[in-house]
Amino acid sequence: MTALRLGTRRSRLATTQSTHVAEALRALGHEVELVPIVTEGDVSRASLSSIGGTGVFAAALREALVEGHIDLAVHSLKDLPTASHPELTIAAIPQREDPRDVVITRDGVTLADLGEGATVGTGSPRRVAQLAALGWGIDCRDIRGNVETRLRMVDEGELDAVVLAHAGMRRLGLADRVSEVLDPLQMLPAPGQGALAVECRSDREDIRALLAPLDDAETRACVEAERAVLAVLEAGCSAPLGALGEIVEDVTSDGTITLELSLRAFVGSTDGSMELRRSVVGDPNDPVSVGRRLAELLLEDGAAQIMPVAESGPSRRDPSASPTPASPTRSQTPPTSTRTTPST
Repeated sequence: MTALRLGTRRSRLATTQSTHVAEALRALGHEVELVPIVTEGDVSRASLSSIGGTGVFAAALREALVEGHIDLAVHSLKDLPTASHPELTIAAIPQREDPRDVVITRDGVTLADLGEGATVGTGSPRRVAQLAALGWGIDCRDIRGNVETRLRMVDEGELDAVVLAHAGMRRLGLADRVSEVLDPLQMLPAPGQGALAVECRSDREDIRALLAPLDDAETRACVEAERAVLAVLEAGCSAPLGALGEIVEDVTSDGTITLELSLRAFVGSTDGSMELRRSVVGDPNDPVSVGRRLAELLLEDGAAQIMPVAESGPSRRDPSASPTPASPTRSQTPPTSTRTTPST
């Protein structure tokens, strides 16, 4: 086989992520060349919700795959629509980086110490909803741009802080700029955040076979459960929804250790007035069912009424369900864990 043509967006973060996959393939004895692809999300300065959500970052790469211009593509998994592509398959999901969000400030202060009225930049309705739900009086500003552009907004005083993905900061070697890593109890990440998806054409059995060693079973289980929540709620990629799956060990009364998939999710309004936080546990060998069960629980409790950008159809909207005020809410609590799978 000639060198594998790996399609990637041109941003520094995207090429760093693609290089990581390319190096893993080279370590297996394959030749790989990176093929830069320009996407609409890279050239447009409009808000993500106005140009079709984060899926716009994947569209051009997928088109190049279908047309045979590249052999495989590397995506940030959170950028991929949940609906399967008729001609493509996610052949590998490598081990996940830290899925949590982080805060970057000029002086290294934490989010809570910024004070009421502090300006915090993010292009994510999910982050806006959870920041508003904290009740700290934060002034969220809608921003676009690569990581370096967003950091410069803080350094030059345009913003007091920005919220970014820890995975991206770590991959770019910028972990020392992080002022605070946000606990998922405060800020649940986007479904699939921190994970990469390596996609190829479904009919390329040869490519699928050589990508198989890169797949991490635990990461795939967690992100499939998270994305199932998104899919059942029929929410767009930029909806104010967070989800996090973790593989945990549960010790039964007789000392038997079993693996469980613990899954948490958040749905909220961007003004912080309404939120739902729910959790379930289930079989890591059937992650989609676990995700669907959690999504149905959210729907029972009024998720469709408090997620304004959800693309839910009439069948998903229960008029009898009432939204829940932003306060501690009913939850199915995961079992006490002796260990959680490391997030890095």
